[in-house]
Amino acid sequence: MTATFARFGNDLHEGRRTVPIVTRRRSWYLFSLVLIVLLAVFSVVRGPNFGIEFTGGSEFQVAGVSDTEQTSARDVVRDHLPENEPKITVLGQDTLRVQTEQLDSGETAEVAGDLAAAYGVSSDAVSSSYIGPVWSGDVTQKMLRGVIVFLALVAGMMALYFRNLKSSMAAMGALFHDLLITVGVYLVVGFEITPGTVIGFLTVMGYSLYDTIVVFDKIRENTAGLVRQTRTTYAEQVQKAANQTVVRSINTSVVALLPVGAILFIGAFLLGAGTLKDISLALFIGIIAGTYSSVFLAPGFLVDLRRGELGISAHTEKVLRARGLDDAEHAELTDDLGGDSEQTAPAEDLSEGDARDDDAEPGDDRVDGTGDSSEGPTGSAAPAPPRRQPRRTSRRRRTTERGT
Repeated sequence: MTATFARFGNDLHEGRRTVPIVTRRRSWYLFSLVLIVLLAVFSVVRGPNFGIEFTGGSEFQVAGVSDTEQTSARDVVRDHLPENEPKITVLGQDTLRVQTEQLDSGETAEVAGDLAAAYGVSSDAVSSSYIGPVWSGDVTQKMLRGVIVFLALVAGMMALYFRNLKSSMAAMGALFHDLLITVGVYLVVGFEITPGTVIGFLTVMGYSLYDTIVVFDKIRENTAGLVRQTRTTYAEQVQKAANQTVVRSINTSVVALLPVGAILFIGAFLLGAGTLKDISLALFIGIIAGTYSSVFLAPGFLVDLRRGELGISAHTEKVLRARGLDDAEHAELTDDLGGDSEQTAPAEDLSEGDARDDDAEPGDDRVDGTGDSSEGPTGSAAPAPPRRQPRRTSRRRRTTERGT
């Protein structure tokens, strides 16, 4: 199986096989949109489960209990707060966590004593703490501020690195998709949203951007000197770059998912609720979503954002016309490959210093030294138009025929 996967990766890298990442990008868009809508619907029905750090309130932890049933804790809280529904969670094998609305010191002592009596433990086994509304509001504001500042700095950095604002916009679109998927799954599962969850979300952002930068770097390498050849379009080179990095992205994700999955299992099933579980679930879902968006969404976003540029649109038209397609085939491929059939431009307008086709060396299929790029979207070489040879005649032959 490993050898087969490695052979598949080599075929993708060399162009012998092609996954229709860009040419079928609308299908990937639709899949993501349907998934986001479904997660949003289920999230609204279930509702967010904010931790005490964001809502404020009192918390009790009862350690060393022989039975972790939650009915006794719920009855104790309702005796003191009839209108409050406590949030009860099992931690590990013998600890209960009970969260209520904020209590004063007298009520806190009474609830702690009743919890100890209900579960048959000493009063020292019950710890209590509370978080006020001012502190919880400050945490929420800092969380939102940190996310916004992070996104702004990353967007600016990527625009400078790729020297193209549209590349940064495409990467941020993929990142926004990852956040929506991760938050949606988190809300549907019902895990508590804590500061650890926010840390997990920020880590997901970093991982998603790392994978997208790897793909975009390969795109930049493949499309350097694009208009000096007429074998492949910009969209085909983007698709080739995405295919060349897909196996690398999968391998990297699998290596990252193994320890994160182990931490999630330990945190959720062995240790119970806690920071490990909150962070690991966000990481696990975010890594999967980030790998998918970096390969299947970000390249399509980039093609759609840049398809209207004069140089890219004109070059796409030139390549498709050189293949001798009829009007219907030309219109279909133009739409799939990101061209603009209503916009044409002379060759001189593509970019400064770009050579004409007549100046190219015969058989030179390179794109700025990145390797053979003669494959089309299906991996086969584009047929060259047949050359018409002049008909030659011989005067001596005609004279001989007359003499006979």
